[in-house]
Amino acid sequence: MNTLVRFLTQATAVTVLALVAVVASAAELTTQDYIDIEQLYATYNHAIDAGDGEAWAATFTPDGTFNRFAGKDALVGFIRTWREKMNGATRRHWNSNLSITPSADGANGKVMLMLLDVGTTPPAIASTGQYTDVLVKTPAGWRFKSRQVKGDAPPKP
Repeated sequence: MNTLVRFLTQATAVTVLALVAVVASAAELTTQDYIDIEQLYATYNHAIDAGDGEAWAATFTPDGTFNRFAGKDALVGFIRTWREKMNGATRRHWNSNLSITPSADGANGKVMLMLLDVGTTPPAIASTGQYTDVLVKTPAGWRFKSRQVKGDAPPKP
């Protein structure tokens, strides 16, 4: 019986420690952090839709990456290409189902993307997909460390 009691006591202690660790990691982000991260997502969308490469690049860390583009100059250059060669001037970003989770270095984010073409009448869905993000808190606020977008594949015939 003593062995069973000792086992149950140890199992309970391990379970309590695991729960404390989960609660502690969930408490790493404050309510203000969640609000600031949501505002970062909004700033990103408004900047890219306005074609403001400097403002868009400023949503990233100085060495931040978007897909294969890394660093401020490459990010600003991407916006030029997006506007001039990829119909970005008529696109609007809509995000939903934002999920933010604390991480050892800051936070991870996932959000659904719907890209609208407002250059058509009526506006049409140009594409859909999902962003997967690594976020860090800098002296200037929350920024994207890395951002990957993966488009949804069309359904198979």
